[in-house]
Amino acid sequence: MIKQLPLYLKTMSDLQDTLDELTTLPAETKDAIRTQRRERTKHLKWQPTPGPQHEAFESEAVELLYGGQAGPGKTDLILGLAFEAHLRSLIMRRQYTDMGAMTERAIEINGSRDGYSGSHPMTMRPTGREDQLIEFGACAKMGDEQHWQGQPHDLVAFDETVQFLEQQVRYLCGWNRSTVKGQRCRIVMATNPPITADGYWIIPMFAPWLDITFPNPAKSGELRWVLTDPDGRDMWVDGPDDVKTWNGQDYHPISRSFIHGTLDDNPYLINTDYSKRLDQLPEPMRSAYRDGNFMAAREDTANQAIPTAWVLEAQNKWNPEPPQGIPMCAIGVDASGGGQDPLILAIRHDGWFAPMIEIPAKNIPTDSIGRFSAGVIVSHRRQDAAVIIDMGGGYGGSMYEHLKDNRIDPIPYKGAEKSKARTSDRQLGFTNKRSQAIWQMREALDPNQDGGSPIALPRDPELLADLTAPTFEIAPNGIKIEPKEKVVDRLGRSTDKGDAVCMSWYGGDRRLYQGKFTHSRNRKPEVMTKRTQRGQRQRR
Repeated sequence: MIKQLPLYLKTMSDLQDTLDELTTLPAETKDAIRTQRRERTKHLKWQPTPGPQHEAFESEAVELLYGGQAGPGKTDLILGLAFEAHLRSLIMRRQYTDMGAMTERAIEINGSRDGYSGSHPMTMRPTGREDQLIEFGACAKMGDEQHWQGQPHDLVAFDETVQFLEQQVRYLCGWNRSTVKGQRCRIVMATNPPITADGYWIIPMFAPWLDITFPNPAKSGELRWVLTDPDGRDMWVDGPDDVKTWNGQDYHPISRSFIHGTLDDNPYLINTDYSKRLDQLPEPMRSAYRDGNFMAAREDTANQAIPTAWVLEAQNKWNPEPPQGIPMCAIGVDASGGGQDPLILAIRHDGWFAPMIEIPAKNIPTDSIGRFSAGVIVSHRRQDAAVIIDMGGGYGGSMYEHLKDNRIDPIPYKGAEKSKARTSDRQLGFTNKRSQAIWQMREALDPNQDGGSPIALPRDPELLADLTAPTFEIAPNGIKIEPKEKVVDRLGRSTDKGDAVCMSWYGGDRRLYQGKFTHSRNRKPEVMTKRTQRGQRQRR
């Protein structure tokens, strides 16, 4: 009896076991098995390799992240799914100029250039499968993704996903649908880890697998369930039936998963010198492409205002409770203007920052934004903490007036105003208040200062991304931080949490010398604020 091989071999172990077994068979039996397999697979243009690529091909996740190291066959997985599992596919790269190798590989899988069109957008109709269409698209600039509005695709796939803006990815995923009965719809994001702040949005999107601080981590390939609330925020829920309701509308969760692929999983590359090439890469590309480390593979730009390592150090030393005996000193407020903008509060006890308080836009009454926001501030304020309100967009005006009417004197923060302050070494000035606030946050985070940095920040991936996003330059009149509008255009979102933290440090009392915080209830921390110093002078 001739042994029948499975259509797909699931793991590298399966492959090795099959090869070992075949070597013991007579020559005529081997030939018969090969003939049988060619007959069973002649309709296939592509087959997944055993291991993670096969696992990704068979994954039940609606949204799948596949990747990590360089070389596990990310692009091939996307093309293979388009050829073998879907009828109408959209495969995206950030730039059309990046499409060359992918389209050539598609032609190779197809067996000829028949059915291929190189006009933008490039398309492929696989030979012998007239019902299939593969489209290759790009969206180099914010807004380009809208060219695909209303065009349904049962496969939406992104190659090198972290090069895209989060808003572009989420927008394109909105058209993942099919009217063909029984046709599965899915989204595949193939990528290496991000090496700049621009791609760091992928960490919270797949937090159970990628965020080392996530309280309930997931294993590679495990399904988790998530829904997006009315404000566009992801909420991880218990399962497919954990439906949430807001304003009478039900929100149903979808499944996500991450499958980690490595070079060792690719039988076509494992015996080549490719691994040696990866060894020669400079950091952080080596950590990203060779090691596949999503959390460590970050490279600061040459003119990044706040170094990533400094923020991570401040987050690593954070404790859930404020240091004993340290009063609340300040609340930085990023005001809501209605619409989709949340209200953000950054509460500070000297150098310790509480977890960000975020009030979703849906919970803010549009006819009383100022009065409602002032009430939120008062409910969290303790010990006469200074309140610093962003007045730049005009959203904070009503809140400011309501606080003043209640004998609270907020500090108005207008980032565009001129600044008379100077850097800590007195060498440089600032072009405006925003540049001053962000740079002073940088100075406070510097671990190389005497006694180390006094700052402890909550372990919030979005806060990390916000603080490390802006760049700077030296202008004739001092340090100039990248305008917020440009940061928003580059990231596709606003850096509200980072702005609130910088405002909180900008105003209110600060420590006067470098004493270490302590959380011991039997020992008071060696910190003296300006408020306590004034009290001592008055008592004298």
